[in-house]
Order: sequence, then C-alpha cells, then structure tokens
Amino acid sequence: MTDHFGSCLCGTVSFEVKGDFDSFYLCHCQHCQKDTGSAHAANLFSCSAKLVWLSGADAVTSFTLPGTRHNKSFCKLCGSALPNTQIAGLLVVPAGCLDTEITMLPTAHIFSSSKAVWDEGLGEVPKFEGLPG
Repeated sequence: MTDHFGSCLCGTVSFEVKGDFDSFYLCHCQHCQKDTGSAHAANLFSCSAKLVWLSGADAVTSFTLPGTRHNKSFCKLCGSALPNTQIAGLLVVPAGCLDTEITMLPTAHIFSSSKAVWDEGLGEVPKFEGLPG
C-alpha cells in the first residue's frame, strides 16, 4: 500500500490518500475540457484508497453539472482541482494536485471521440524548459 500527499495551489488545503490507485484516465470529454481549461483531465481512481484532509477541509467545495455525474471538487480560495468522493465508493484524484510522485502510467485515454482538434500532433510542437523568450 502506498500513501500519496497533495495540496492546492495556495497551500490552504492539504490531504493524504492512503492506499493505491486502480486506474489513471486521461479524459477528453467536453465537460473535462471545460472544467480544466485544457485538452483533457488527468484523474486517478480508487475503490479502496481512503482520503484524509490534513488541512483546509472547510475550503473545499464541489460542483456537479446538473443532469450528469460530472463532478469537480476544488479549493474555494485558489480554484485548484482537489480529490472528490461524490460518486459512492469511488475516490477521484486529479493527478496534478498530488505532491508525491505518481509512478503509475495512464491506463487509457477516454472519450477520445471528443478530443480537441488542437490536441493532435503535439509531439511535433517545439519544447522549452521554461517560458520562451
């Protein structure tokens, strides 16, 4: 069993995930594109791991898109995506909010039929170590 630690951008919220992740999906659905502002969401899933809020639990809020199961938990102060347990028996952890290294590779791309057009051929785009000059 592995423990993972994470936090929000402003540092108000911190948490521990006790246990292992079952899967790691890169979701390209339009809901995930909207709520991340990016090409896809990167979420880890577990049916057995336990979430423990270490600080700032009162700063965590959630939004569920009406008529869907699409849910996002986030820090009220900085807006950072945070773990949620809104689907009974399932812990969903945005990969980017973890402070500990994730050794698991993504399991799969999902909802690829909704993939953003500009998300093609990214291997050919120039790479910079920091902000280009």
